[in-house]
Amino acid sequence: MFTKSFIDMGRESFTDQQQQTCSVNLRMTTNFCMVPTCTFSFDELSEFPLKCKDRFGKQVSKKVRPPVADFTARQDLVDKILKHAEHLAIYGTLKETLIQVTNLRLTLYFLTSDVETYIGRDIEEVITCSMCMDDLKVGMVFSQLPCGHRFHSSCIGPRVLNWLWLKPKKLEKYLKEQGFKGNAYRLILGDMGEYARMIKEEQPRQIKFSENVSLHALPYANHIINKFGKNSFMWWGMYPRLNILDPELIKEIMTKPHVFQKPHPNPLGNLITGGLLATEGEKWTKHRKLINPAFHLEMLKKMLPAIHLCCGEMINKWEMLVLTAGCSLEVDVWPYLQDLSGDVISQTAFGSSHEEGRKIFLLQKEQVDLAIHLIKFSFAPGYRYIPTKANKRMKQVCKELQALLGGIITKREKAMETDVNNDDLLGILMKSNSKEIKEEGIGLSIQEVIDECKLFYFAGSETTSNLLVWTMILLSLHPEWQTHAREEVLQVLGNKTPDFDGLSRLKIVTMILQEVLRLYPPAALLIRDTPQNAKLGDINIPAGIGLTVPVILLHYDHELWGTDAHEFEPRRFAEGVLGATRGKFSYIPFGGGPRICIGQNFAMIEAKMALSMILKTFIFELSPQYRHAPFPILTLQPQHGAPLILHKL
Repeated sequence: MFTKSFIDMGRESFTDQQQQTCSVNLRMTTNFCMVPTCTFSFDELSEFPLKCKDRFGKQVSKKVRPPVADFTARQDLVDKILKHAEHLAIYGTLKETLIQVTNLRLTLYFLTSDVETYIGRDIEEVITCSMCMDDLKVGMVFSQLPCGHRFHSSCIGPRVLNWLWLKPKKLEKYLKEQGFKGNAYRLILGDMGEYARMIKEEQPRQIKFSENVSLHALPYANHIINKFGKNSFMWWGMYPRLNILDPELIKEIMTKPHVFQKPHPNPLGNLITGGLLATEGEKWTKHRKLINPAFHLEMLKKMLPAIHLCCGEMINKWEMLVLTAGCSLEVDVWPYLQDLSGDVISQTAFGSSHEEGRKIFLLQKEQVDLAIHLIKFSFAPGYRYIPTKANKRMKQVCKELQALLGGIITKREKAMETDVNNDDLLGILMKSNSKEIKEEGIGLSIQEVIDECKLFYFAGSETTSNLLVWTMILLSLHPEWQTHAREEVLQVLGNKTPDFDGLSRLKIVTMILQEVLRLYPPAALLIRDTPQNAKLGDINIPAGIGLTVPVILLHYDHELWGTDAHEFEPRRFAEGVLGATRGKFSYIPFGGGPRICIGQNFAMIEAKMALSMILKTFIFELSPQYRHAPFPILTLQPQHGAPLILHKL
């Protein structure tokens, strides 16, 4: 039984007016075991039976006197319970679990409350439940969860009901009253079941070049818009997302990043990239300010020799393959273009060796593959904490990437101490950061620099490789435009090494690249959240409703681009982007507004350099083996590669 000293600790805590029922619950639920529940209920000085199960499931019953019920400090509560609970059969399990809780070195994931206390003193003191915002007296029941939420247990049931059903139905009613249409809410999954089924059916399908790519790339968004119209919404689990296709509303979304924010938290996105892409508010402003110098045109000009070198190495590989086979050869150019982009970003961002850069490239490629598998479960709360094979491997890959990038940064810091000149992206970022620390007293942390490096690598390699592969595919399909581009390259650049001024004068090449970005934008879909109540045009949007901008649908809209919107027609960009869009906000391959992609000039320079060198060396055409199935695998990619027949000039 509990010792007398423990009983006596509670005697002075209660007055005659405070004789009420109080209890202390210890409930530990983990992914691996359920620790038996031990409940103490009592009136002030009376004995009461304690009933619980031991670790073998055997019932244990003891009569005990009440302990004091106002231990608000977890460590005090744990110490006292352990001190006086040695007689209980569950003591071993109880002690082991409580030690794990209090050490802060958690080896298990706690999904529910680790310590619940029913307080029996100062009952008139009023506190506010942070979950349901109700006022309650301290004398009422409350719970303290590991995640930090504090709420009374009487609101748990209503909260869950509200979260899973009442709030979604309320939002559904509100949206329909504003003229938006969509499917009726389905418990927990929303539209995700139908979404997954449609993706599974559409993804393997080969399409014709004459078909609208947007129908294949975003089948469910197309389905909803065709069914309910442009003023429609989809259910991403329990959360509705409005489809926004009006250029003026899209412009408002993109130009108000403080109101319409990127989804947060975005665990998968943060793991792969993080950095500028995942930050908001003042933090984003600081990061952008420090990174901007790395993407000034003067700095990009200095990177041209490294880009030229990497492109030359890839073309030399193709020449060797073609010459070995004769004068023509079928080559899947997609993996080579991926490697090219990885090599370019390794050299221009980190100045690192091919071997070191290759490791980063392979790790991030594996991260993307894992993310593709995990993203279908991302709407399920807490899924990333479940120790599945994919989750565990993702965690390991993140550690390896962190260590590799951390090593590069550490070496760069040492080099800066010896005044070694580094004009790559990382070197410029670190100089900018060092200056900020001297002037303002605070800059980016090492972890923030690592996150920016991850973003450099992912965005720099993914965007340009996608742009180049779709350009080569479309020029293979349209040999007349390939000929026009080649003639321009030979006329403007001749046999000289391409320089910045020469690349800037390639008008036809620029038109082709802009049209490719319209038809095959790197990101087929942009998502924004409204953390606070907001107004978009004439639409009042409650907090919690998401916004979806289907970029590829916008780029294929016949009302904006004409009846030939699904066709490859670079002439539409003869007067630049402004002329092609007629001043409308209908072309956003790199996003728009203050958060437009900071690396868009870098991507275009690299693409022009690579394409001009390829055009001077090869004629290329589609292989009969090519299967057209573009699909958004984080970025819009050719699912089955890009087999082309290369002819050496």
